[in-house]
Amino acid sequence: MFPNLDPLLHSELRLAVMSLLMSADEAEFPYIKEQTGATAGNLSVQIEKLSTAGYIEVEKTFKGKKPCTICRVTPTGLKAFEDYVKTLKNYLEVGKK
Repeated sequence: MFPNLDPLLHSELRLAVMSLLMSADEAEFPYIKEQTGATAGNLSVQIEKLSTAGYIEVEKTFKGKKPCTICRVTPTGLKAFEDYVKTLKNYLEVGKK
């Protein structure tokens, strides 16, 4: 029996956020919003869930007088993402047999 897919990462938007962050050192909120097509409110909620789980760190700063939110994957998030992909690959291999 295979382990279950991480339900936190199995959400389409959270998986998209993690995938984006895996390919970049960090990303600002507007970039993530643009790339995922999410609304600001929904994206904020999903980023908070990933942050609470320790999968990403969120830095709130300013660019001039404008607020700037920067997201980065944590080591915990990296492991969770790698485990998720490995589990998914295992499921796909079973389908080929």
